[in-house]
Amino acid sequence: MYTYPMPKVYSVASARAHLPEILDDVEAGNDVHLSRRGRLVAVVLSSNQYEILRGTRPDFATAYHGFLERHSIGDIGLDPDFSSSLRDRNSGRRVRL
Repeated sequence: MYTYPMPKVYSVASARAHLPEILDDVEAGNDVHLSRRGRLVAVVLSSNQYEILRGTRPDFATAYHGFLERHSIGDIGLDPDFSSSLRDRNSGRRVRL
């Protein structure tokens, strides 16, 4: 069974007084939630977790071209003219202005 520990929640005012504890929890890999008037306003997480979230990811075009370099269209079961049949080339629908 998987368990996920409940994050500690501090009010913004209380977080000021407990900053060393918050940093210890974050360094240990736990998320800490900060609330203002009972509403979640921030999540404090470790710099490692932040880097994972912010990590550089390729844009769609780069990822798609990389995919096409590794796989041919025929290998994945698509006809070579598959993409040309996807777009509707009609002029569109009438719009009443």
